Amino acid sequence: MKEFRVKFDSADKTPTQMYYAKKGVITPEMNYVAQVEALNPELVRNEVAAGKMIIPANIHHENLLPMAIGREAKTKINANIGNSSLSSDICAELEKLQICLKYGADTVMDLSTGGDLDAIRSAIIANSSVPIGTVPMYQIIHDIKEVENLTASDILKTLEKQARQGVSYFTIHAGFLLKFMPLVAKRKMGIVSRGGSLTASWMMHHHKENPFYEAFDDILEICAAHDVALSLGDGLRPGCLYDATDEAQLSELRVLGELTLRAWEKNVQVMIEGPGHIPLNQIEYNMKIEQELCHDAPFYVLGPLVTDIGAGYDHITSAIGGTLAAVSGADFLCYVTPAEHLALPTLEDVHDGVIASRIAAHAADIVKGVPGAAEWDREMARARKILDWETQMRLAIDPPVARAKRAQREAADTDACSMCGNYCAVKIVGQYMNKDE
Repeated sequence: MKEFRVKFDSADKTPTQMYYAKKGVITPEMNYVAQVEALNPELVRNEVAAGKMIIPANIHHENLLPMAIGREAKTKINANIGNSSLSSDICAELEKLQICLKYGADTVMDLSTGGDLDAIRSAIIANSSVPIGTVPMYQIIHDIKEVENLTASDILKTLEKQARQGVSYFTIHAGFLLKFMPLVAKRKMGIVSRGGSLTASWMMHHHKENPFYEAFDDILEICAAHDVALSLGDGLRPGCLYDATDEAQLSELRVLGELTLRAWEKNVQVMIEGPGHIPLNQIEYNMKIEQELCHDAPFYVLGPLVTDIGAGYDHITSAIGGTLAAVSGADFLCYVTPAEHLALPTLEDVHDGVIASRIAAHAADIVKGVPGAAEWDREMARARKILDWETQMRLAIDPPVARAKRAQREAADTDACSMCGNYCAVKIVGQYMNKDE
């Protein structure tokens, strides 16, 4: 694709995609998205204006290729990278970024908690063609050291700095209120969100309302000025199946619906974060209740993981849940790597997480009737029928891995694979039937 530069009118104080969409303007970003998604540009504009689709496109991210998250678009995936306070560095994170871009992540979140956070973020944005998201609370605590010292000024200063750097969406945990704390006490796992736990610590220490909730109008002003979308985080997401769909989670979701309407009044784009750990039989309900309570804003789910015992394989438990979630209404899947719950992901973990999440998104898009999804599989079926191995390798979701396995275990009869050899069903039947469709 040709290089795309974000364009906006510098005279507008609210240069957001929602602002222009409500005015009836089809922006270059909307046109680009329409072309990529095979949609009518006016449909894209309508969806953005209604809040049902977002185009995260910070006006300062110059090398950004716009993308859309919403029901009418392909199911998108996010990959998380970032330094920890214990390991990794800028070069390692840039390597992870390149893996994410190479294998098809639609956005990347920088969740760094250690090192020079500003330098890491700047490098990631400069080297990324996809939107970059953050959880600003991580930098706030990194800078002020003690969560008890947090002030509204710290929140706004950090958001303003990250917005100017080019961050396209913020995850903020503004939806859980002080009165929900007794509900958390009934849980097995309590609060598992890092940003949520830090915010809760401040609330319990001061016995005051959530500072992000209190400063929400000021946060919206910053987002509107730079076109930063809000990912309204679920600080009370369930961290185990036992806690799924409990009153703590649903209480927060209701507040997120209220915050969504407030954001739309300021022309700020919004998506809603969802769980988490959910048993399969509760996933569809979770997707529908989000649409109802949050006015059909795009839904961004963390997995969901359908069992708690998948340590080392949680990219698989996540892909199972993500497929059903996307079929049932989720628009955006956050990848989970095999290292989830265990360690900082390696390059291999990042690769495996992206591929698993992409498979889940594609499987859902076939069911949803997304243009081009089923056609991809039909092409693969045609190539398999005529034993066209080169086309099969090209169409595989991860061609390098497919080629490597084929090369390592190639049968003596190269028309077949080493599983069946001369007993290849396709080859046997093909000798007696017309191979052409």
